[in-house]
Amino acid sequence: MKKIFTTLILSLCFSFGSINAAKEELDTGMVNPGHEDKPKWFKNSFLDLREDISEAADSNKRLIIYFYQDGCPYCAKFLKDNFRDRGIAKKTQEYFDVIAINMWGDKEVIDFEGKATTEKQFSKGLKIQYTPTVLMMNEKGNVGLRMNGYYAPHKFNAALDYMLEKKDTVQSFNEYFSNLAPSKAFGKLHQINNALSSPLKLKDDRKKSFRHLVVMFEQKTCLDCDELHKTILKKPLVAYALTNLDVAVVDMWSKEKIQLPDGQEKNLNDWAKELDIKYAPSLVFFDRGGSEVFRTEAYLKSFHIHGAIDYVVSGAYRFEPDFQRYLQDRSDKLHARGLQFDLMN
Repeated sequence: MKKIFTTLILSLCFSFGSINAAKEELDTGMVNPGHEDKPKWFKNSFLDLREDISEAADSNKRLIIYFYQDGCPYCAKFLKDNFRDRGIAKKTQEYFDVIAINMWGDKEVIDFEGKATTEKQFSKGLKIQYTPTVLMMNEKGNVGLRMNGYYAPHKFNAALDYMLEKKDTVQSFNEYFSNLAPSKAFGKLHQINNALSSPLKLKDDRKKSFRHLVVMFEQKTCLDCDELHKTILKKPLVAYALTNLDVAVVDMWSKEKIQLPDGQEKNLNDWAKELDIKYAPSLVFFDRGGSEVFRTEAYLKSFHIHGAIDYVVSGAYRFEPDFQRYLQDRSDKLHARGLQFDLMN
């Protein structure tokens, strides 16, 4: 029983990096624990973002802003998987300027409005909840594409093409990418046993429920959706945690009319647009009153999905609005007890 309890605690907790490490002052030549070197061709910027956007445009390029934190395994994987690919690295260097911002850093940033702030305050203002987060900017200083979390090389390369082809003003990236998705994807909407069934009435069918609701916005051709259902949600402890929620799996492109958690009726596709769903799968959590309380919209492994479920089910979101700090606090306590766990499992 003790072993099971320890395993459960471990599976509920994860960390994207060391918040405290970002605040420490280091001697010259030293780096924070978990520091990952960026490619040398990243722009050495003074972090005046309007100037960076203008300079990129003058060189017929677009600006990419990469938010990271030291000790973040997803950041390390993102840099290695993508920029060690010669084709991706060459394309990025040729057509984009890339600057890095530490989401817990204290360097001065001149934001999009020309106001002076710090890296961490700028990150907070943009509601950066995951690292890496990548903003791809257009020439007008608007965000053409926001990438929350890790993107595998085939998807990141598609994101570069999406911006190079200037599709950001005429088409969503999900729609663009769905037309490029490899045929090895499942090609059907996944199902979960005991999930809410169609026609969905997300208010009326939950009148007697004491649970929070999670709506999984997916699409039929989606490798990340396949991994979520075939691997992550099949892990016993994740599957067990999911029983604490009412679950609905929906096709974000469907025209089916459903009843929303607040009682309104809308087409699924219109609802997804209203919620600004840009990534599949996105897990959107609602309280018993039908209000959204949290969402995941990034590539996450089982520890992270389980942690997100616990964050909502435990009600921790009511007291700690910063998901990263919630996770870091739990991670620190486990490390203090000498417990280790695989963040990328």
